Amino acid sequence: MTQQETTETARMDGSAALRAADAFELIYAEAFAEPPYNETADDVAAAFHRFPVQTRKPAFRAALARTPEGEPVGMAYGWSLPPDTVWWDEFTEPVPAAMRREDGHRTFGLIELAVRGPWRGQGVARRLHTTLLDGVAAERVLLNVHPGSEAASAAYRAWGYRKIGEARPGGEGTDLRDAMLLDLRR
Repeated sequence: MTQQETTETARMDGSAALRAADAFELIYAEAFAEPPYNETADDVAAAFHRFPVQTRKPAFRAALARTPEGEPVGMAYGWSLPPDTVWWDEFTEPVPAAMRREDGHRTFGLIELAVRGPWRGQGVARRLHTTLLDGVAAERVLLNVHPGSEAASAAYRAWGYRKIGEARPGGEGTDLRDAMLLDLRR
């Protein structure tokens, strides 16, 4: 039996994700400590200081993969972008009005997707992605990926995403990210 066959993936709402925050934080800390992210303990603490607020966003949903023994393996989460989202303002080039129009339902923002090292390359990320988006009524999914994360970028392209620009989430002084979009209407 492979590790993939021994993991279980569950979709969660915000309150369930908040109850499992330690698992999300463990996965995040391990996955994003590696290059090209090089996140520190302070970066992780800041990210998970925001997590309780994020889990209360409208249409928040998450997916968590664990071994049958309960060991956290991978996670993903996001929410529908509100009409006043700043995502489009973080692009390095202006985004056409037709592209940036949001109504709270049009675009699902994939905030994080990560798998711990021993479980990578076994389809866990794909299952997390599928579980997270199953039943999403949005027209499209928007995400930012570090251009130095070649494996993540390749996976997103294989799943149908296309690069639509570059963004600096968090504003000037933050690393440049590739903004990618997946059309769900196909």
